[in-house]
Amino acid sequence: MEAFRREELITCDPPNVSVNAHSGDPHYEPTSASSAPIRQGDFVLLDIWAKCNQPDAVFYDITWTGVIGTPSERQREVFNVVREARDVGIGKVKGAFDAGQAIRGWEVDQSVREYIAGQGYEQYFIHRTGHSIGPEIHGNGANLDNLETRDDRLILPNTCFSVEPGVYMPEFGVRSEIDMMIRNGKAEVTGRIQKELVLI
Repeated sequence: MEAFRREELITCDPPNVSVNAHSGDPHYEPTSASSAPIRQGDFVLLDIWAKCNQPDAVFYDITWTGVIGTPSERQREVFNVVREARDVGIGKVKGAFDAGQAIRGWEVDQSVREYIAGQGYEQYFIHRTGHSIGPEIHGNGANLDNLETRDDRLILPNTCFSVEPGVYMPEFGVRSEIDMMIRNGKAEVTGRIQKELVLI
């Protein structure tokens, strides 16, 4: 939070740091009762969101994952599946706009969901693929959702949204979240994209 203040960023809630089994819960929020020290070998998920401290600023919302020490083969495997699923979602949106085709929120979720199912992790993908982002962290545009609801709304020009598939298992969970913006007829990722697990 001190870094946010230094960079003149504001947020509605502090970052979410989830470790091991807590990272497998997409709705986990750290509390004094549920928190624990982070130790060697732990799997860590950092979900962080903020915006510039100025009128009408839009949130930036990302999730990265890493390991304190050396990741296990299973951790690497699940990260790779989630990373590739995220890239399927990015490609689906970019492809539609490059071709001048309309695309709805549920269609992106479905393509990502089918990829994860094809890798054998369908039962652990228990959350939608993404949400609209604006001056509020959850905006009023199309969500990438064919799980909680079937979002038939079009992804429109001059809108922003997250692409954040996850595999949430009892022992640990992986989510890889980026934000996309539609402008000038193109879909683009607005920041860095995590390619490998962070070794902490």
